Amino acid sequence: MTNRSVPLSTPAADAVAAATGEPLIVLTGVNKHFGDLHVLRDIDLTVAKGEVVVVLGPSGSGKSTLCRAINRLETYESGSITIDGMPLPEEGAALARLRADVGMVFQAFNLFAHKTILQNVTLGPIKVRGRSKAQAEKRAIELLTRVGVEQQAHKYPAQLSGGQQQRVAIARSLAMEPKAMLFDEPTSALDPEMINEVLDVMGQLAQEGMTMIVVTHEMGFARRAADRVIFMSDGQVLEQAPPEEFFNHPTTERAKDFLGKILTH
Repeated sequence: MTNRSVPLSTPAADAVAAATGEPLIVLTGVNKHFGDLHVLRDIDLTVAKGEVVVVLGPSGSGKSTLCRAINRLETYESGSITIDGMPLPEEGAALARLRADVGMVFQAFNLFAHKTILQNVTLGPIKVRGRSKAQAEKRAIELLTRVGVEQQAHKYPAQLSGGQQQRVAIARSLAMEPKAMLFDEPTSALDPEMINEVLDVMGQLAQEGMTMIVVTHEMGFARRAADRVIFMSDGQVLEQAPPEEFFNHPTTERAKDFLGKILTH
């Protein structure tokens, strides 16, 4: 896989996003508290259509909260989030439509244990998108084939490995035909030998132009697949740059310290 990023003279968010296409996800002045803990501090972030943004940072830096706020799995107190030019709905049918447009893959696989793999993938398209069962199943088999688990279609989640379940979770999100995909540490619950099979699927999506925000500790994936790396610490975006620039020339002491610890192990 080749890195699709283009070196730029400035790491500013709007400059990077504008260079890659029309804005799809825009956060402006977003703040979030958990009690006294200020977990998101005036977050400004623009993600362009087709852009792959990888979010790095130490535990507790606000990465997952940022990801979850984008489809309002976490509320936020101030600021604004827009998806494809539309403000993020607060509740109801509009929020359900938004969540259909922005797929999310979690650390846990969140598959329905009592339904087969095929049923897990077809449920959303039938219930939310109004697809017929035949349409949904045809598309589900195509997507399960794409992620390499088509032979597991009639099994139940407990019969699959963790890596297979996570690939099913990706297929389930893709079945909704999303405008963007959010990944919240999708490999953190996997055994080491299963990580690459999930990263390979994510890398293929990146190559195909899916808009993606990926919270991860997988530095190799960030180097290969990202257009831009976001580095967070203490609820703030401290740096953002193309991968080559970030990994080779971090500009803040916090990022230098983080990379020094991560890349030497």
